[in-house]
Amino acid sequence: MKRTTLSLIAVATGLAALTGFASLTAPDGTATPGAKAPTRLPVERAGLVCPALSTSEVAETRYTSYTPPSTGSGSAAGAPGKGEAEQPTAQLRPAAGTTPSGGTAKGGKKPKAPKAPATVTAPGKPVTAEAEGPAVPALAGSATGTLAPGWTVQQTTVVPAGGAGGLLGLSCGAPDTDFWFPAASTAKERQDYVHLTNPDDAAAVADIELYGPEGPLTSQFTDGIPVPARSTVPVLLSTLTGEAAKQVVTVHVTTRSGRLGAAVAAADDKLGSDWIAAATDPASRAVLPGIPADATSVRLVAFAPGNDDADLKVQLVTATGTIVPAGAGSLHLKSGMTASVDLPALTRGEGGSLLLTPSDPKKPTPFVAALRVVRGKGDNTEVAFVPAAAAISDRATVADNRAGATTLSLTAPDAAAQVKVTASAGSAAGTPVSRTVTVKGGTTTTLTDLVPEGLKGSYAITVEPVSGGRVYAARTLALPLDGTPMFTIQTFADDRGTVEVPTAHQNLGVLD
Repeated sequence: MKRTTLSLIAVATGLAALTGFASLTAPDGTATPGAKAPTRLPVERAGLVCPALSTSEVAETRYTSYTPPSTGSGSAAGAPGKGEAEQPTAQLRPAAGTTPSGGTAKGGKKPKAPKAPATVTAPGKPVTAEAEGPAVPALAGSATGTLAPGWTVQQTTVVPAGGAGGLLGLSCGAPDTDFWFPAASTAKERQDYVHLTNPDDAAAVADIELYGPEGPLTSQFTDGIPVPARSTVPVLLSTLTGEAAKQVVTVHVTTRSGRLGAAVAAADDKLGSDWIAAATDPASRAVLPGIPADATSVRLVAFAPGNDDADLKVQLVTATGTIVPAGAGSLHLKSGMTASVDLPALTRGEGGSLLLTPSDPKKPTPFVAALRVVRGKGDNTEVAFVPAAAAISDRATVADNRAGATTLSLTAPDAAAQVKVTASAGSAAGTPVSRTVTVKGGTTTTLTDLVPEGLKGSYAITVEPVSGGRVYAARTLALPLDGTPMFTIQTFADDRGTVEVPTAHQNLGVLD
């Protein structure tokens, strides 16, 4: 018998055996049905990036790291699976290539960096770490196993002195390739830096585009900005263009290669300082939640990146309903040009959220937006920024809340909604407390009294939709100092604690 014939017989026998084995190991011996819908399972790894701290010699920073308890199923929701050599971890480490700004901390002491920045050991309890001075580098890290779903890190810095002193707060973000920052500035009184942090082992290249009130600003850098592996690069916005200073600009950061964490540190010589977090992706409507009741100045900044102009209807969603701000009920956005409008006496002592929708529902045009919010008067002012936020789809958390200093704002711009709000255990002591809150349609509800029992230290707040319409949320942290109403506002972003996993099924057709 020829070798070819023997080979064909062997292949046929092997296929028959394989087919027989597959049939014998089918769950019930029946034909396999069609593919099922994907299953949502907890993520098994999450990454975050925190930018470098303030350059102030007297800056004091607290990192708060937290993973909410998970009720999901799958390997990430339980104990480490078989064969796992390590326990779950959640830790931030300095970016190796970061070049500190140097200097000394207050009192001439050597700057103090966190020894082990906010290392979480178990879900449900926040962990904090302190840092002083300007020499603390950017941080990058990851969480694995049971600590990955919902892992959240808050970076809070107090700069008690200087013209741009203030309270700077930022929820550390996941690396990405595309970021929008309305409400930035190249004005003489502003020092705005965009911080680009590369958490990966390969170099990245970023492009930064600036758009002013008259359109794109001519850039002096056309070949991209290199960001070496595991490093951070702060870029002063005013150095990117030779054009005259602009009170408002929209910053667009994209990557040609790699991925980055990005945030803008805004410092105003007269008003104070804070971080500007990235706005949600361009959309035809936007919600900007959490405007404090005692805001003395609110400026809306918006930008339409496409080829079409946008006409927007401006509304304030308050505790009692939705109203149109006096004299500022609409805003026209010319394509490619940053538009702004001041909203004096917007809140009139009643906090709320700004709702932007198309003036003509039949002509929706994508745009991005953010608010510059000022509290205080005269020499005692402080500034914060509120980017357009996405609705919470599953769960969202903001860490580093403190007793008597935290205000939670919940907005349901459309239909009424119910949400579960949980104040976690304290970083030093305290028992978690949960409450189901009903938010009427077209209103904003604020909470100031949801605090863990027996609280010591700081705590995290988690918001989970239960039923009803879309909900947007923000928290205000207010830490007054020497007559200055220092504050910062963070919007809630869905924690992406779960991911869709396709359901596998048998397909013997691959053997044909």
